[in-house]
Amino acid sequence: MTIYILRHASAGSRRRNPLLDRKRGLDKEGKQQCLLIGAYLNAMRVSFDAIISSPLKRSLQTASLVATEIGFEQKIAADPSLEPSGKFADFEAMLAKHAGQETVLVVGHNPNLAQFAGALISGQRGGRASLRLRKGAMARIDVSRHPGQLLGLVDTRMLRQVQASVAKSSRRKTSRK
Repeated sequence: MTIYILRHASAGSRRRNPLLDRKRGLDKEGKQQCLLIGAYLNAMRVSFDAIISSPLKRSLQTASLVATEIGFEQKIAADPSLEPSGKFADFEAMLAKHAGQETVLVVGHNPNLAQFAGALISGQRGGRASLRLRKGAMARIDVSRHPGQLLGLVDTRMLRQVQASVAKSSRRKTSRK
């Protein structure tokens, strides 16, 4: 199985009240990041068998906007293992439920999502390995072997730069003499 691990897009500042923070939605930049991620996945011709998200609003919005952009028509599953307080054992159990699927997108939060990715890659449960996942960053991990293999890591900053360079001109510059 190939897992795409996506940190939710930009959602502004954290709220002090945990109940209000759970309901914090994406800001304008976050919505643009979702469009970039969706465009990238479309360009790479990626499709998902399942999309699983943290039940918090900003993650559900990220999953929903990316799903819409890539034409995913199934229901997005919400799983508490992807909440900020989620544990790796619960994350593994959630992945086991989807073991028959080939490509899965999971959307969640730091720091646990970065730690989950590090544990999959290092093969060490509870180890100190971790990836740096900025808001809107996505890791692609093949978990068909143990330990998992990191196949790619993209960040919305990189996607913005690529999009800007492609938009300028696709022709090579030649000198005129």
